[in-house]
Amino acid sequence: MAKKPLKLKHLWEYDTKILMALSEAIDGNKKIFAWLLNNNYPELAAFAAAVRADKGALKWLMKNGFPHLAILSDAIDDEDNAKTWFKKHKLPFYLVFADACSVGGEVAMKWLQEHKYKVFLVLAIKIREVLKQQAFDHYDYHKMWSK
Repeated sequence: MAKKPLKLKHLWEYDTKILMALSEAIDGNKKIFAWLLNNNYPELAAFAAAVRADKGALKWLMKNGFPHLAILSDAIDDEDNAKTWFKKHKLPFYLVFADACSVGGEVAMKWLQEHKYKVFLVLAIKIREVLKQQAFDHYDYHKMWSK
């Protein structure tokens, strides 16, 4: 029996208000995170957690039919396999968005701005801040010795 292809719900298919809630969850707002989780958006809550380096959330996304969100988290972390997956599945928007989330992704940020993807600019900025904090925490000797 042939496997039925997944019908993925892409980020651009969510209402702007829901994407703004996602940006708050990515920013660490636990109340909004819980709201997403309990109001039929567990995939967005898991994506927010995956962006914040929660491996369990990444696994949940893969197991529960949201591989593109797990792979987007990996692409944001500049993993080549993730980028290859988006190319293979003809999802160039995710490549641009992942690039916009990285420090130095100014061309991608400009592309989002020119195409009036304001909500994705907000998301990219929030994710950049999370990544900067993660990098800082990784090299903070106070935290290194407290582990």
